[in-house]
Amino acid sequence: MLNLLSLLEKDRFSPRFYIAAATDNLSLQKARVMENLINNTGENSGDSAKYMQIYRSREVGQSYVTSVGTTLYAITHALLLMIQLRPQVIICNGPGTCIPLCGIAFVFKVIGVRWSSIFYVESIARWPQLKKQYPRAEYVGRLM
Repeated sequence: MLNLLSLLEKDRFSPRFYIAAATDNLSLQKARVMENLINNTGENSGDSAKYMQIYRSREVGQSYVTSVGTTLYAITHALLLMIQLRPQVIICNGPGTCIPLCGIAFVFKVIGVRWSSIFYVESIARWPQLKKQYPRAEYVGRLM
């Protein structure tokens, strides 16, 4: 994901909001390092990037029964973030954190409040199975 994001035009996609799971201690740290490299400085990325954490709808290995409550909590938290950030583009790859954000973006689009383009990047080699399920999906090449 970071390889993909490093190729984006930083001036065109600004400000950038990096959102990771509250239990993910490494992703935002890696995003900060990447932003500093993009800006060619060893300092903070300033106003061009913000780093936030969100509750996951379901942790890896969590039972489906208990995930109902955590999903409702994650949706509430995601709703507050979406109202605050109002993103034009959402690029995501983890279902635990992106489902609430993308679901809210979809509802906002349907009711005409806000329209966000959503790009989901599958990071596991499951393309043939997913293409059958989602025929409108578009394969644009391999990133790594």
